[in-house]
Amino acid sequence: QVQLVESGGGLVQAGDSLRLSCEASESTFFDSYAVGWFRQAPGKEREFVASISWDGVNTYYTDAVKGRFTISRDNAEHTVYLQMNRLRPEDTAVYYCTRDRFSGVKVATPEQWGQGTQVTVSS
Repeated sequence: QVQLVESGGGLVQAGDSLRLSCEASESTFFDSYAVGWFRQAPGKEREFVASISWDGVNTYYTDAVKGRFTISRDNAEHTVYLQMNRLRPEDTAVYYCTRDRFSGVKVATPEQWGQGTQVTVSS
């Protein structure tokens, strides 16, 4: 089974930056599909953060992170990234990457999750 491995989380202060990475254990797992990031804060449901089309042309963000987060991908490295700038305490969550089951454009039907990486932003 393919594994997704997230990394890059940590404890930072408000206003700081982090860059998350997610690597697929199978080199072609991301190739033709949209990939994205979701997050889950304590006591809350998992929510969409960002996604990127198979070719990197189209990106989508939840309103809460627009202008602060940037998603990117490197298909040759079978890795997706999330650059997070100007972090806020409300960004505190476990961040997960995923691939869409069907679409190459946008993540609407997540398939396969990593173990997540914790991001904690102190005020």
